[in-house]
Amino acid sequence: MTTALYNRDILRLAASIPHLGQLERPDARVEKRSVVCGSRIAVDVILGADCRVAALGQEVKACALGQASASLMGAAAVGRTAAELAEARDALKGFLGGTRADPGDWPGIEILRPAQPFAARHPSILLPFEAVAEAAANAVSLHVSGVSGTSRQISA
Repeated sequence: MTTALYNRDILRLAASIPHLGQLERPDARVEKRSVVCGSRIAVDVILGADCRVAALGQEVKACALGQASASLMGAAAVGRTAAELAEARDALKGFLGGTRADPGDWPGIEILRPAQPFAARHPSILLPFEAVAEAAANAVSLHVSGVSGTSRQISA
């Protein structure tokens, strides 16, 4: 059965991205841009004392699939560790790249299954998960060293 790439569920997610906007004093900020399609995302995180994401902010300039991915990421990132976020990123990347059969257990991620055959869409879909995983990892490193408020820009 073929499912439309830009279906109603994808468009609904794209229109309802949670945690939009910058955080005032993030522990870490990561900006990413896809050189393939020009999609951009900036993710801010603040970690709690337990090194889990306590607050999230994101700025998203992407296609509907990238926006839907940012919506899914944002809906479930708070409360996660850097390792859990990296695991979600790696699962999604492996699925889109064809090295694993499922996209992982991130809530709602199955909705992106129709995009698997469209390699040109993969960078935009991955950006939110790459950015939040990197931001959380950077924030953990900064917590350990006692510094906060980093900013990085990386092209994917």
